[in-house]
Amino acid sequence: MRIIIIGAGKVGYNLALNLSKEKHDVIIIDNDQNVIDKADENLDVFCIKGNGVSTGALQDADVYNTDLLIAVTNSDEVNMVCCLTGKKLGAKKTIARIRDPEYAQELTLLKEEIELDMIINPELAAAEEIAKNLAYPASVNIESFAKDRVKMAEMIVDKDMPIVDTKLKDLSGKIPHKILIGAVIRNGEVIVPDGDFEIKVNDIVYILGQSIYIASFFKDWKHHTKKIGNVMIIGASRISFYLTKLLHGLNAKVKVIELDMEKCTEFAELLPHVLIINGDGTDEEFLLSENIGDMDVFISLTGMDEENLISALIAKQNGAKRVVSKISRMNYMTVINKLGIDNVICPKLITTNQILKYVRGSTVETLYKIVEGQAEIIEFVAKDDCKILNIPLRKLELPKDILIATLARKSKIIIPRGDDSIQVGDRVIIIAKNSKISDLNELLKVPVGGIHNELQNGIKKLGSFINK
Repeated sequence: MRIIIIGAGKVGYNLALNLSKEKHDVIIIDNDQNVIDKADENLDVFCIKGNGVSTGALQDADVYNTDLLIAVTNSDEVNMVCCLTGKKLGAKKTIARIRDPEYAQELTLLKEEIELDMIINPELAAAEEIAKNLAYPASVNIESFAKDRVKMAEMIVDKDMPIVDTKLKDLSGKIPHKILIGAVIRNGEVIVPDGDFEIKVNDIVYILGQSIYIASFFKDWKHHTKKIGNVMIIGASRISFYLTKLLHGLNAKVKVIELDMEKCTEFAELLPHVLIINGDGTDEEFLLSENIGDMDVFISLTGMDEENLISALIAKQNGAKRVVSKISRMNYMTVINKLGIDNVICPKLITTNQILKYVRGSTVETLYKIVEGQAEIIEFVAKDDCKILNIPLRKLELPKDILIATLARKSKIIIPRGDDSIQVGDRVIIIAKNSKISDLNELLKVPVGGIHNELQNGIKKLGSFINK
């Protein structure tokens, strides 16, 4: 697919990186020479210095033969004009980043009038992600599949968990039989485990299953969370605005700390029922005076990763029950995992997943990347033209880096065994390492990749995952 990306900031750069890895023909347009130089040196893309609103720059990018134009500059208005101009010049599809809360109530109208095919709002998506995760225990990130009937819990294993030093085939009785440990991250590497794999402290595990059984999984271990009460948010950002409105609906008592007095005044006008305090969210003495130790949830959402991490560490050390932090730089992830911060949110990754799902086509329902794309968890809907329908999974001989993890069939959620088969209408959740899958039919021709001694045949070994 030929794709033009206008704006090569954090989101645009990350999009270009991932789309080029998937072998798309990517063209970047940006009017900042330093940004263009960085992209030109590090990415396999074609770069054009220019204004994305300019018809000349779009013509240089051959917009007439473009399949998709994505506008992700810092200006909502510029993004809308870029998409409108691109569509008029021949771009088949357009996506715009629109973030301003003032436009939030008008997105449907904007989409129709500007003929946008998709609107992305990273801040709103990040706020929704945080609110969703707060319903689950600390140190757990949650993703939803199969229209919220299947949950995937990403969690760090601690020394008190009964699965530590236990092989997966010996977990019977320790975890509900209707959930699956489908992937593990150890030392930065993704592993699709077999029955002989042994869980260790600090492993990051991905657990899939029906929502009710995932909730039971944590409740049985006494890792459930209490009702959200007192919440402190550092930074009067767009994410903070959207999140505060969501938390207000959950009857949480929210206070927002912001250093910039002008932003405090603006937030007080937008959110009259929220306590807005002018202060430094990285000042430990100030945070203690605001009773940080009494907070059920502490969330750092400034525009600076370093400030967010400092605030989060202060909160963690002074008794905040749950600490959430936003980051933009993924190279901090290894450090963060060792700091004890409960949850980390990255808006640009959420946006990238949304757009990659769109680019892959209508057959991809949900897409979630693990460790900078080393592996993916993907949801498909099996249609009439699927070539692997009604075939026992043990007979499919899938590549080693593919695991069919869950089937959602009407009201049933199935952790499949070798004798199970995919049927029309099933929502099929797949774990794939080093493979980019856009359709279920590709399962029979996906090349094997990755570190072979870490991977096992997902179907042949599937019985080892299931606790009988």
